[in-house]
Amino acid sequence: MAAPCPEDPSLERHFKGHRDAVTCVDFSFNTKQLASGSMDSCLMLWHMKPQSRAYRFVGHKDAVTCVNFSPSGHLLASGSRDKTVRIWVPNVKGESTVFRAHTATVRSVHFCSDGQSLVTASDDKTVKVWSTHRQKFLFSLSQHINWVRCAKFSPDGRLIVSASDDKTVKLWDKTSRECVHSYCEHGSFVTYVDFHPSGTCIAAASMDNTVKVWDVRTHRLLQHYQLHSAAVNALSFHPSGNYLVTASSDSTLKILDLMEGRLLYTLHGHQGPATTVAFSRTGEYFASGGSDEQPEVDFPIPPGRGRSQESVQSQPQEPISMPQTLTSTLEHIVGQLDVLTQTVSILEQRLTLTEDKLKQCLENQQLIMQRTTP
Repeated sequence: MAAPCPEDPSLERHFKGHRDAVTCVDFSFNTKQLASGSMDSCLMLWHMKPQSRAYRFVGHKDAVTCVNFSPSGHLLASGSRDKTVRIWVPNVKGESTVFRAHTATVRSVHFCSDGQSLVTASDDKTVKVWSTHRQKFLFSLSQHINWVRCAKFSPDGRLIVSASDDKTVKLWDKTSRECVHSYCEHGSFVTYVDFHPSGTCIAAASMDNTVKVWDVRTHRLLQHYQLHSAAVNALSFHPSGNYLVTASSDSTLKILDLMEGRLLYTLHGHQGPATTVAFSRTGEYFASGGSDEQPEVDFPIPPGRGRSQESVQSQPQEPISMPQTLTSTLEHIVGQLDVLTQTVSILEQRLTLTEDKLKQCLENQQLIMQRTTP
């Protein structure tokens, strides 16, 4: 049975503890824990119970770029700009094992559904597969010609999909280690990719501001979304497979209805680029992180029929002790910051256009000079 459509998602909790931009988030299978990584080189492990203490895991020597819980929740993988992968036991001790094989920043870590394998992606242009229990590097996939930003196993573990700055998405057969297909429709770096829960299609996000959905059996482009005004940095499928949430540098999150092929909600929770987003394994919540140093923003997805809305401004639920006047003032400030962020984004776009025109003028001038010079 398909999960009900989300009704007006509203901000439930901020998790504050990181000292720099949040790069990645992931929920444990039972949704009791939330892991986050940051430019501050730390992992944080948060408990969904409001009064529970958060754990800070220290070990990486540089920014943490990716986190992923194993299906059982007994292990937590992370990748870093320090070129290493770490496997943590997510408890108070925070013990970890270091995997070394990449020669540049590790951008992505993802456990296979059986928990036996781990796939990683790196700026060294490779995708690598590891045995988690034997703690051993198995093999590399090496056809990308630029940084690989993301790699994921299919739900059945037979396929791997990867996204790269070479503007391609590649589909690999894990057994034969061959590239099955390359998707080349994106106009810029591909930042993120993931399998639909059914395993029949993939969704990819790009710096060309778009999200594309392909069928992995026919390799046909199924859906194309151009809804963000800046790079799309991450996406996550709802476990039902009916919805997709995206995070963008335009500071918004968007929830897409894949059955109808349309936008459901635009959420304005972040005051800077939204860098990461993930649905919980139950589909009850999703979390996002950004460079506004507000590490996690948790949104409940309550059951209901769901009203179609083009844009819903997400605001924190009002604590009982907070006066209404203060709430109104804060809402006004958030609104003004949204306008300011959008204005800066427009100015950046105009500046880029001006730079392009100036470059063209200089090139034309050089050509004229070459022609007139005897």
